[in-house]
Amino acid sequence: MNFYFSAYSTPLLFGFIQGWVYAVLLWVRGRREERLSDTLLGWVLVALCFDIWMYMLGFGGIEIFWKELEFFPRTLSWLLPPLVYFYLKSQFDTTFRFRPRDTWHVLPFVLDTAYHVLVWAQGPTFVHQWEHQIDYPYLGKPLFVLGVIQQFVYLYWSLQLYRSYRAWIKTQFSETDTISFRWFRNFLIALTVTLIFGLIMTLLDLWLDLNYWQDWWGNLVGVVLIYYVSIEGYAQPQMANKLHFNPDNPVVELAAGQPKPTVVTENNSAQPILTLEANPAKTTLPDLPERLTRLLVYMTDEKPYLDADLSLTDLARQLHTNPVVLSQVINAGAGQNFNDFVNSYRVDEFKQQIRDPANAHLSFLGLALDCGFNSKATFNRAFKKFTGGSPKEFAGNA
Repeated sequence: MNFYFSAYSTPLLFGFIQGWVYAVLLWVRGRREERLSDTLLGWVLVALCFDIWMYMLGFGGIEIFWKELEFFPRTLSWLLPPLVYFYLKSQFDTTFRFRPRDTWHVLPFVLDTAYHVLVWAQGPTFVHQWEHQIDYPYLGKPLFVLGVIQQFVYLYWSLQLYRSYRAWIKTQFSETDTISFRWFRNFLIALTVTLIFGLIMTLLDLWLDLNYWQDWWGNLVGVVLIYYVSIEGYAQPQMANKLHFNPDNPVVELAAGQPKPTVVTENNSAQPILTLEANPAKTTLPDLPERLTRLLVYMTDEKPYLDADLSLTDLARQLHTNPVVLSQVINAGAGQNFNDFVNSYRVDEFKQQIRDPANAHLSFLGLALDCGFNSKATFNRAFKKFTGGSPKEFAGNA
């Protein structure tokens, strides 16, 4: 069999090779670092490769699947949506492992594969009759609709999981940019666009009876998706020892209707003094005022917020308490999530340092890094949130 390179087959071939090369790299790294997420992302890429390889072979002049292997399983389309979903779960929780009850997610793929293998095994004559008398007129369209529904259901679940995770990290970490997985949000968007484009191409094909060459554009979009997932997914920073997000555990937030504390600044002090207005009897913790006072004193005296990687668990360990209790203190007592609570101290520290003539030679970014921020973007976003202006405007008025 000779593969013919052309303007149609070559881009698909490059995308196919790209996906497999990065899949192998991810599998090797996943095995070396015992990271399930890398292994699953490798399979996501393989599934995306199998979505385009039929057209790649067809445009390259290889027709074995239309002759000897007609009706043989050709794609992993029923497996791709669960792979995307579980990849996301394994990224958010490094302790995640598959359980027996998770096997139902692969059941559609197993049934579809068994169905195609069983029919194909009956021989070419039977396959030809089955396709024209049973599969095409009765089974093809319902299975296609079920496949589309499955894809969008898993996309919805993945999006909900991502949104829950983004809310959770704000309660656990003082720095969230490196673990925000924004690339995965973009991947979900790109995957949704790809699915919609493929659906439109299928509907146009049914309506206008498009030829084989016109169907090529949908596969080209798949190639673009492979390049994006392989490059961005492989380069995604990892925090192997800190992420343990369990969506079954609710995020502790300020109770509805509970009054927030008043922020009072005395003598132009850089650090705010919080006074609790909530009735302690109505709070979750009976000793909330004492715990809040202890926390605020510790934040002022020890300045743990200067650690750019400070997490809720780290701070709880320093205060000899547990993260759940500390989260309740911050939410109910300070009226903030952990991320905002810590970054407010960093912003106030920056405001204090910028007033010091001894720091006149330092840049805004240099001071921000010294105050616990780990990037310019995080600093500017936090400063805008807590002051309503930019660092430059504040420095000009200081």
